[in-house]
Amino acid sequence: MEDILVIGIAGGTGSGKTTLMKNIIANFTDSITVLSHDNYYKRHDDLPFEERCKLNYDEPAALETDLMAHHLDLLRNGQAIDCPVYDFTLHNRSDETIHIEPKKVIIVEGILIFENKELRDLMDIKIFVDTDADIRLCRRVKRDVNKRGRSLESVLEQYQQTVKPMHEKYVEPSKKFANIIVPEGGKNQIALDMIMRQIQHHLKEHHV
Repeated sequence: MEDILVIGIAGGTGSGKTTLMKNIIANFTDSITVLSHDNYYKRHDDLPFEERCKLNYDEPAALETDLMAHHLDLLRNGQAIDCPVYDFTLHNRSDETIHIEPKKVIIVEGILIFENKELRDLMDIKIFVDTDADIRLCRRVKRDVNKRGRSLESVLEQYQQTVKPMHEKYVEPSKKFANIIVPEGGKNQIALDMIMRQIQHHLKEHHV
């Protein structure tokens, strides 16, 4: 639908996507719906926890992106969805879902959302948050240890084995599809102001 604006926010792990997104949402609370690629990690009930820990979660095959694209298409056409929920402490999809209603602005976020053409083509504005690798690693360590119950050793091992090589193979090359590249994520006030002006213009045009 022409009256719905879809904004994609991509970038490497710990790049500042969430901070940027939160700063945008804080200014348009009632007008924004968020769809996170993380919730579309595939279910692995067939594997024990120890095996799930060893999976590569940083490649496109780990995610059910076709379902996400279908859900985004429904939202763009004014239909509500029931989004899956992923539990990072269990390394598996939970039995819960989130009921998401379409709003005038939809933010789609995730490290690999520009890698998939079908998903990419549903976005009106594509933003890539670009941050130095050492800063991203520090942020990931803090997040995974404090919020996801991981050990420091497991976080560093995962980073070396899959996160870094997959970033170089899939995430970094997808930057070429972005309309806007934002250094330092949510702390880049000039970029944030530009994005918010674009949203304000869209909402004003559609009398929100």
